[in-house]
Amino acid sequence: IDTIKKEFKSDWKGCTLTEIYYAGDDCTKDHKDWADRNNADEVIVLLSSFDVDSSGGDGSLNPNSTYNDWKWILVRTNGGQWQHVDHGY
Repeated sequence: IDTIKKEFKSDWKGCTLTEIYYAGDDCTKDHKDWADRNNADEVIVLLSSFDVDSSGGDGSLNPNSTYNDWKWILVRTNGGQWQHVDHGY
């Protein structure tokens, strides 16, 4: 979760993270292929909610909106640092 919070704070200008949590074992199993594609041992899926201000963030998001159930996919190898490899719906 800290990995995403740090990235969100530095890279998601105009957006406010309001919630982030573990998506659950079933969702994570559905994304096991992400670990394989990234030569990693483990994958974790987080879900979040965030608000977008009038700027629309980087321009790819809807201004003045809220995004819910936004997925963050992270992988790691040998218990190392989690790496963010994808996000979205």
